Amino acid sequence: QILSRGKTDSASSRNAASGGPGSGLSGTGRQARKAPAPASLEDFIIRRDYTGARAFLEFATEDEDEEEAARVAKQRQVDQWIAFCNFHLGDYQQALGQYKAIASPDGKVNLNLAVCMFYLGLYEEAQQLMENAADSSLKQRLLFHLAHKLGNEEEWGELQDELQHSPSLEQQLSLASMHYMRAHYQEAIDVYKRVLVDNKDYMAINVYLALCFYKLDYYDMSQEVLDVYLGQHGDSTIAINLKACNRFRLFNGRVAEQEIKNIADNGTFGADLLRHNLVVFRNGEGALRVLPGLLNIVPEARLNLAIYYLKQGDVQEAHALMKEMQPTSPHEYILKGVVHAALGQQLGSKEHIKTAQQNLHLVGSSATECDTIPGRQSMASAFFLYEQFEEVLVYMNSIRSYFVNDDVFNYNFAQAKCATGYYKEAEELLMQITDMDIKNQHTYCMILAKCHIHCGHPELAWNVFITRDTNAEAFILLQLIANECYKCEEFWVAAKAFDMLEKLDPSPENWEGKRGACAGVLFALATKAHRGRPGGGISEVIGILRDSSNGQAEAMIKTIRKHINSFK
Repeated sequence: QILSRGKTDSASSRNAASGGPGSGLSGTGRQARKAPAPASLEDFIIRRDYTGARAFLEFATEDEDEEEAARVAKQRQVDQWIAFCNFHLGDYQQALGQYKAIASPDGKVNLNLAVCMFYLGLYEEAQQLMENAADSSLKQRLLFHLAHKLGNEEEWGELQDELQHSPSLEQQLSLASMHYMRAHYQEAIDVYKRVLVDNKDYMAINVYLALCFYKLDYYDMSQEVLDVYLGQHGDSTIAINLKACNRFRLFNGRVAEQEIKNIADNGTFGADLLRHNLVVFRNGEGALRVLPGLLNIVPEARLNLAIYYLKQGDVQEAHALMKEMQPTSPHEYILKGVVHAALGQQLGSKEHIKTAQQNLHLVGSSATECDTIPGRQSMASAFFLYEQFEEVLVYMNSIRSYFVNDDVFNYNFAQAKCATGYYKEAEELLMQITDMDIKNQHTYCMILAKCHIHCGHPELAWNVFITRDTNAEAFILLQLIANECYKCEEFWVAAKAFDMLEKLDPSPENWEGKRGACAGVLFALATKAHRGRPGGGISEVIGILRDSSNGQAEAMIKTIRKHINSFK
């Protein structure tokens, strides 16, 4: 599943006093004052205690001697600060309502309104408000991010050029955040490192660096950088969450859960983020209870809910979640490809298989992903769908050491091995699998039986059949065993399989297969071959033929008895 490392769409990338995207400071670059009790609004703001600041403002004592005009102006200013606090507490809907209540004809709060709309996903409404807003660095940053969200590539490119050449710290951080969102993690790292050289006291930049290292799978390096920030701000929800994500990747979900258990249910900022990640840490437990309510809040919630449906075999529900989503990152392309592959196989749809091939091949062949583990898995999956199994082995062999005990990987690896004739290796891989969900699959039984036969263990293949329930899939498995054993000259097991097929379907083809297999057994007995002979000798062949209703069976029995001494 896909962890959410950073802030949610409804509570992400909060800025300092400007309230605009990409500022990246949020007051975290300053040392928290150690005064025992803040006595002014400024003290609360510096300490990033927005709940305290809001309470301070709401219960501020009015001066009864003030004139009405002054009191109204002061109340307006207080209302703006309360809206500011609500914004920084992630309550964008409340902040939006308050800014609307104090809006004036001169449009001075339009920029703040647009920022709230941005974080609520109201991108077109925010864009309209920007048309008459006065030019400012915040407006430039907001337009930059709106162009990205609305897919306006031409405007986005122009604004990117402007930001790249801007000496403003906020503009550079906004540019870095855009690199991150577009999965250009190394470019984001380069910007953050340049900024950090001259601004070592901006500790929050270490969190952004840690996020980039996490996305590049450098979990140890991510944690090392993150510890610098946690040393100063050990109560940061975002940093603690990222630490838990690193622990999840380096160890397991149980270890990760220990990092956030003390802050998961205390109503803190980022509570939705923590609830989401707890589902991931617990391997999908509670997914249907938690994730549907987070679809428009945590971006990864949609992806993880689709993954949950895939694991439950509900491919249609997974497709319903993904069909309208336009992928922008490698893991989104991968998941969309997997969903279409599963749906294509379920429906027998070449169109869905083609879509899956395109998405997976795009990731595997991209310059940024081709040498990563997910990139090589994607390319292997694409070639699997192309049925080019020699190419599949090239990519799977390159990452084999990372998945030695992974049942799903071994299952897919075994299928490719079997398709290319490496039956012994495929048999060994299949026998390593312990996941009963996989072992109970029809495809697993088919491949295992085929490998047993080609490795000289036809009786093991027969055992695979007799342990299966009698149904249409078992009939197909029996046909495979009969035909593969015949081709490999394992005539006795082939005869038993064709005998069973003839009883289920007394067609000429099944009788001819049985007759040929019995003749092969007679030849093996006569030549004392090492394979293809029954343990009980000629009597077992006669027993099989006697059960047949075909007239040729009796003639074969007479011939066998006439030459019975040749088979002893």
